[in-house]
Amino acid sequence: MNYFHKEGRSLVLLLLVLFGAIDFVIYYFTCKYPVIFILSSLTFLVLWYLVAQFFRNPSRPVSAPENAVIAPADGKVVVIEETFEPEYFKDKRIQVSIFMSPLNVHVNRNPIDGTVQYAKYHKGLYLVAWHPKSSTENERTTIVFKNDKVELLVRQIAGAVARRIRFYVKQGDAVKRGEDFGFIKFGSRVDVFFPLGTKIDVEIGQIVKGNTTILAKV
Repeated sequence: MNYFHKEGRSLVLLLLVLFGAIDFVIYYFTCKYPVIFILSSLTFLVLWYLVAQFFRNPSRPVSAPENAVIAPADGKVVVIEETFEPEYFKDKRIQVSIFMSPLNVHVNRNPIDGTVQYAKYHKGLYLVAWHPKSSTENERTTIVFKNDKVELLVRQIAGAVARRIRFYVKQGDAVKRGEDFGFIKFGSRVDVFFPLGTKIDVEIGQIVKGNTTILAKV
């Protein structure tokens, strides 16, 4: 069960037991019609597998250079643009947004070593993740990481399907690059805000992997 993230271990186990019990009952009452049992077993297996995929947490040791900012999430780069960040920096930054589909790993990982300067949860709406206002109006968390090279803001954003954000860090925490800082159930989006002038090493449409893909070097 260590392959699954702590946010989903109990659910994955519960569904395994529940589907197994229901399948046993179906077999007991329909043993003369094995095709019914086979179909029910396959259906439950597919359903369990889909749920289990949401909560997988593959081990990915960080091998990137020390000055590399690694992707905090799996997904597809959908935004790279200069924008105004109104909550913490209150100035212009380079925003890189990663869209997490329901098929992606949903663990969020620290992009750099450093200290958490700011961590805040915001209630909000559940607009689709690619909506222009989702970054400022959806349910979200804002976390700022800082070391002697860079200060980064990472924002977890809920979407139309993802309606439960978890984060495990607080202001003042010392964090290690690659360790979990949060989880967005069933996908959505993660934004990273870099200082102006940072050379971004990914491009729009690129598929990135948390702890593996280098977003930039600082």
